[in-house]
Amino acid sequence: MSSEMTQRGAAPAYDAAERGVLDIHSRPTDLVFPDEKKELSYPKDEKKDLFPKDEKKELSVATVFPVPAKKDSYVAPKPAAKGPKKKVSNWILIKLWYNTYRKLFTICFVINMIGFGFAASGHWPYATRYTGAFAVANFNVALLVRNEIFGRILYLVVNTLFAKWSPLWFRLGCTSVLQHLGGIHSGCNVSGIIWLTLKVVNTYRNHSHEHSAILSVGLLTNVAVIVTAVAAFPWVRNTHHNIFERHHRFVGWTALFLTWGFTIMGDLWDATTGTWAVNGRHLVRQQDFWYVMGMTTWIVLPWICTREVPVDIELPSPKVAIVRFKRGMQQGLLGRISRSAVKEYHAFGIISEGPHAKYHYLICGVQGDFTRSLVNDPPRTLWTRELKFAGVSNTSTLYKRGIRICTGTGIGAALSTCIQSPHWYLIWIGSDQEKTFGPTISGLIHRHIEPERLTLWDSKVRGGRPDTMKILKEVYHSWQAEVIFITSNYVGNSEMMQGCKEAGMPCFGTLWDF
Repeated sequence: MSSEMTQRGAAPAYDAAERGVLDIHSRPTDLVFPDEKKELSYPKDEKKDLFPKDEKKELSVATVFPVPAKKDSYVAPKPAAKGPKKKVSNWILIKLWYNTYRKLFTICFVINMIGFGFAASGHWPYATRYTGAFAVANFNVALLVRNEIFGRILYLVVNTLFAKWSPLWFRLGCTSVLQHLGGIHSGCNVSGIIWLTLKVVNTYRNHSHEHSAILSVGLLTNVAVIVTAVAAFPWVRNTHHNIFERHHRFVGWTALFLTWGFTIMGDLWDATTGTWAVNGRHLVRQQDFWYVMGMTTWIVLPWICTREVPVDIELPSPKVAIVRFKRGMQQGLLGRISRSAVKEYHAFGIISEGPHAKYHYLICGVQGDFTRSLVNDPPRTLWTRELKFAGVSNTSTLYKRGIRICTGTGIGAALSTCIQSPHWYLIWIGSDQEKTFGPTISGLIHRHIEPERLTLWDSKVRGGRPDTMKILKEVYHSWQAEVIFITSNYVGNSEMMQGCKEAGMPCFGTLWDF
């Protein structure tokens, strides 16, 4: 496999055509008509064909549009015409910007800053005395809400207790909060840094009574957590993923060890006598000790689930790698994979026919060094966390009916929901989908999604991208959907979110948190 990749050269970047957002306005020359049966070939499973001959289903083309029975009278829907983009109201833009993520961030930050103000001004002696505890308590909460196990439990509880029967506004609120838990993570982390800075400043103010080791470790801890936080800024994380991961993870682990040292030394140092009071009972009675213990637990737990597992990689085109793992998965999950045990992990949506299926799949479009290496040098094993984390699609069970719209490789995050639930409608916009993504993905669509709840738009065949809002509005009303989930690139996501909000259609899109 490697030699074959070498002969054909490095994989090209995954361009706009493959993402389904290319604007082309030439006349379509290769339309597939619904009344023409097209015999397709799919890979064979170890035991049986993916589709028995009597169960093969035809791929529906833009089923939202009326299709005459005769080929000669069929007129393909026109691609979206180029022109000035329709402007939405400023109020819509403000609501989209100030989403639940920023609301949760604001709540956490404001509450902390009120307490911080009282502590810094000397009006809250308790907070002044236990400043370190306030810092690590915030870090503890921040790490907890990012913990995969905690997240899965939270999603399970909400999906079990409130599915379908509760008011729609409440279910939408549950989805919004679960999707934007990162706001708590960011809010508590930033607040924790501010509390820690106050703790270090107070320690230096009292330097004549403090041990020099405590002063040094306190300063190093403060610097380490600031570097960890800065590495997670969007402009670092989204444009320099490896730099983000390297600093956020490894400097973060360093900050944890330093926090242990700063906490233990601070608890054991007796400032009044200027001596070390080494007393285990005294140590375990301190609240900051247990907060740091909680931080450590939330960090370690996901890593004990990390395994190196065998994989099969299918290369339907030079721009996509389909990674196959053993065992099935429930819908709405994402998996992290890496060639290394501890670095360069990348998250992808999981495609599976269900928990009892034989396999699950990840679609990796070539966009960077890691995904390009999967095509140029396909590995036989990959490192992954056996415990997967839940994405917004996992809350699809809350709703009676919904729409899952995606572009390009976004099908990886969307397909499982529509495969595992007959109440979800799939809209997939891409370029030359069958050729680009291969027979495995097409086979899963053919086998599990009926034509009446499927709309596919091939931007290469159709001559450009469609009017997505026209499709969404028609399907939303005809399907009687309660919600729309969107997976697209930044531009496509923004356009659809704005259009849905303006049309009064509840929607959730890809999240680029800060």
